[in-house]
Amino acid sequence: MAAVTSVSFSAISQSSSDKRAFCTVARNLGFEGSRFRSSFSCHYVGVRASNSTSRMVIHCMSTSTDVPPTVADTKLNFLKAYKRPIPSIYNTVLQELIVQQHLMKYKKTYRYDPVFGLGFVTVYDQLMEGYPSDEDREAIFQAYIKALEEDPEQYRTDAKKLEEWARAQTPSSLVDFSSREGEIEGTLKDIAERVASGNFSYSRFFAVGLFRLLELSNASEPTVLEKLCSALNINKRSVDRDLDVYRGLLSKLVQARELLKEYVDREKKKQEERAESQKASETVTKCLGEPQFVGQ
Repeated sequence: MAAVTSVSFSAISQSSSDKRAFCTVARNLGFEGSRFRSSFSCHYVGVRASNSTSRMVIHCMSTSTDVPPTVADTKLNFLKAYKRPIPSIYNTVLQELIVQQHLMKYKKTYRYDPVFGLGFVTVYDQLMEGYPSDEDREAIFQAYIKALEEDPEQYRTDAKKLEEWARAQTPSSLVDFSSREGEIEGTLKDIAERVASGNFSYSRFFAVGLFRLLELSNASEPTVLEKLCSALNINKRSVDRDLDVYRGLLSKLVQARELLKEYVDREKKKQEERAESQKASETVTKCLGEPQFVGQ
């Protein structure tokens, strides 16, 4: 059984209300965990007896040839790839997401696909909107995906291709992908085939990816989602459930960003007050340190 340990990120303090708002967002993106099992075969290789004791030597060999990394391994990979402190209001969400995505990735049926990539990129960009540095936000994205042993450039490239494709679609052409040829159409056909054969790992990121396709193609009618799910052989009730969660998250994200802005403003004001106080103290010290001459 693999041991799972906790690795904490560097953090700065924040109010409990700020943290609770983002924690709620992270938990609502949760995935069902998966367990990893390895089978072992054992055989006796020798028995030696004496007057006092009997000893049996057993060699055990794992039949698993591809042991997945632990959650702790993935977290450690992230820490190695991005070593700068992350404000804990974001750090908490990232920790939750990386654990959930780790568990999902190492399911036997998992295989990356562009719709999943679009869903993750959409969620990540919305969660990290307002991060103090655009450069750091992208560096964190790179470190996060690489920690999962995947290609961050593929995520970004696939998300961009799907977004451009969806903008050029109408509600009818979106659901009629199976009758046309093209790179994205081929991707969607492959997903439909894998779902039909039972070789597909559904997730909320995939549902968000579908939602983004509908959004960009201006497909607001509920029947369009039903037809798209049918064309992809996806259970619509699962998608409806996860999209309800996602829509709720969007409103929570607005609240969380407002809390974050208030937090940043408070910290900025405190820094300015400390700077003014320090400047005043230095002025007083300077004045007291100069010799005072009284008329002679």
